[in-house]
Amino acid sequence: MLVDSHCHLDFPDFDNERDAVVARAMDAGIGYMVTICTHMSKFDAVHAVAATYANMSCTVGVHPHNAGEEGALASVDALCAIANKPKVIGIGETGLDYFYEHSPRAAQKQSFLAHIEASRRTGLPLIVHTRDADDDTVEMLRDEYQKGPFPGLIHCFSAGPELAWAVLELGFYISISGIVTFKSAQALRDTVANVPIERILVETDSPYLAPIPMRGRRNEPAFTAHTAAVVADIKGVSAQQLATQTTDNFFNLFAKADRETATCG
Repeated sequence: MLVDSHCHLDFPDFDNERDAVVARAMDAGIGYMVTICTHMSKFDAVHAVAATYANMSCTVGVHPHNAGEEGALASVDALCAIANKPKVIGIGETGLDYFYEHSPRAAQKQSFLAHIEASRRTGLPLIVHTRDADDDTVEMLRDEYQKGPFPGLIHCFSAGPELAWAVLELGFYISISGIVTFKSAQALRDTVANVPIERILVETDSPYLAPIPMRGRRNEPAFTAHTAAVVADIKGVSAQQLATQTTDNFFNLFAKADRETATCG
C-alpha cells in the first residue's frame, strides 16, 4: 500500500469524476490520500471531499500564493480551531514562494509564522511549500524551532542537499513528487539517494506534475505508484519495501490519521 500524502482533490479538475479518481487510486494500491487546503475560504469544500471517503483526510491552511488576500483569515486561533475537526491531520500548505510572488513576501512570512505557531500548538505536522526561497525558509524554520518544536515536511521537494540536510536536522520529512521522474531531475535524484529512507514520503501534488510516463496528462493519486517506483530504484529497494517504509513514515508523522481506514484494491 502507498499513501498519496499531498493532492488537491477539491480542485475543479476532478469535479466530474472524483469517485472514479479515488477508485483508480485504490486499484493502483494507493490506500490513503490527503487532500490539501490552499485557501481558508475554501476549507469547507476541502473538508467535504475528505469526509466523503473513509481513507482520506485533509489539512487547513493558506498557500503562499494566497497569503496576500487570505493570510488574515489564517490566524493562529482560526487554524487551531479548524484543526480540531477529526478529518484535519495537518497545517498548510504554507511557506514561501519567491518564484511567482503572487503575494508580497512580507505577507507570506506573516502567514508562514501563523501556520508554524498553529502546528506547534496542535502538534499537527506543518506542510511546507518552498520555491526559490530556501534561505528564508530555513532561517524561519530554525528560528521558530528554537522557540519550541513542531513536526513537519517539505512537500514536493525539488531543491538540493543544503535544504534537505537543514530540514532533516529539524526532524522534518521530505515528500517526493513526480518531478523526481523527469529526465532533467538528475540532481534531485542524487539528493534523494542520500536522504534516509525513514524520512521519505511520496505524493502527486495532483492535478499538477504528472510523473513519467504520464507526463502531459492531468495528474491523479493513482500515479503515486510511478513516482514510488523511481524512488525505490534510487534507494535500491523493492517496490514493496518502499511502499511499506513510506506508509509507515506517513503514519508516524501524521499521527492523527487513522491507519485502520486505509484500504486499496
